[in-house]
Amino acid sequence: MAYATEDNITGLAVERWATADSPRMAELMTALVRHLHAFAREVHLTEDEWLAAMRWLTETGRISDDKREEFILASDVLGLSMLVVQMNNRFGPGATPATVLGPFYIDDSPAAPYGHDMSDGAEGVPLFVHGTVRDDTGAPVGGAVLDVWQADSEGVYEAQLADVDEARLRAKYRTRDDGSYCLRSVVPLGYSIPMDGPVGELVERTRISHFRPAHIHFLINEPGYEKLITHIFEEGTRYLDSDVVFGTKRELIVPFHRHESGTAPDGTAFDTPFATAGFDFVLQPKA
Repeated sequence: MAYATEDNITGLAVERWATADSPRMAELMTALVRHLHAFAREVHLTEDEWLAAMRWLTETGRISDDKREEFILASDVLGLSMLVVQMNNRFGPGATPATVLGPFYIDDSPAAPYGHDMSDGAEGVPLFVHGTVRDDTGAPVGGAVLDVWQADSEGVYEAQLADVDEARLRAKYRTRDDGSYCLRSVVPLGYSIPMDGPVGELVERTRISHFRPAHIHFLINEPGYEKLITHIFEEGTRYLDSDVVFGTKRELIVPFHRHESGTAPDGTAFDTPFATAGFDFVLQPKA
């Protein structure tokens, strides 16, 4: 039996984890061991640094709950989330690109009709987002469900408000037969990631901007097409070039047109200011 030394510990650990029940788990765990050990050797990790990392992981788990995913946030700011998204969503050149899910997605958003106001009383400039959902041939995708969520005009999500239990600034819209959709909300504000936890503590020790540009999240998961998780970003908004989670893509930046008055895309007449944004989603057919 070989006893562990600094020279052979990696090989011993790899050998043990290679006994995993499935080939894929064995591949994942042995690679993880090799890279973790290589990292520790490269930086000559001290015992104090190792202990600080263990405590950071413990606190990250402690602060996480059903409304706050601190580990996802950590993955986001390290660029891991966006790397995984890009490796697993290599869509064709005409398809809408995917981006990160983010830590504020909630699965049970309520169904909403065409043009429904999902702001639920949130203050701000009314915003109508409209367009179509189609495939890469231009054919409309009728009946597609757009799961939508966003921050409010102060950069705050529903999950960050302790006194809000009902749906706020999130809903599921279904496209009409011609693939068209229209949702009503408020113009969102770019916001800081939560800085009151372990991830924020790390970021504060760097020159990294902790802000995200103003955006709206969309998830479309239709049979016959690859699932699309994406955003749209307001053209000209701050932090487009320094998105803390690396989620901005040029194809997803669209103008938000301001109107002093007029008729909105759903036919609503306004004598006060409102905004509109048009965006067509193109889904990637499954192979």
